[in-house]
Amino acid sequence: MHRLAQLENELLRDHLALQRNEARRAKASEDQLKQRLQELEAELEGARREGKAIYTEMSRQRQALQEEMETRSRQLEEEVKGLREKLDKCQREAEAAEREAKQALGERDRTLAQLRAHVADMEAKYEEILYGSLDGLLDKLRAVKPQWDGALLKLHARYKEQLRQFGLNPLDL
Repeated sequence: MHRLAQLENELLRDHLALQRNEARRAKASEDQLKQRLQELEAELEGARREGKAIYTEMSRQRQALQEEMETRSRQLEEEVKGLREKLDKCQREAEAAEREAKQALGERDRTLAQLRAHVADMEAKYEEILYGSLDGLLDKLRAVKPQWDGALLKLHARYKEQLRQFGLNPLDL
């Protein structure tokens, strides 16, 4: 019985030693797991901080881009407004220039029509004056012609006589 008690005691000691080993291994495993958990928690916290930093930076960049876009949008709107005003001004100037050109062309056409009418009137008057002058000249020439014819015949006869005096035949010339 003693032997049985001794065996039982040894068995219990072995069992206790095994349980202590298991407890030590479990404790070591628990320590490793705690350490791994702490590492993972530290990594998680680092990742969270990094995520927050990235989020913060992205938010800042988004805000900066949004402000830049709003500024550019305002600039473009102002530029469009300025260009529209210039376009309106140019259109008004073009319309005014077109009206002035039409008015100038109308005045030119009226002036040309007046000048053509005046030229036609002057042509008719000059033609009348010319025909009147020519008719008067013809009348005077008709009146003077008999005198000239007489003078011409006398002059002709005189030259004919002078040629004969020099021994020339006037018909040969």
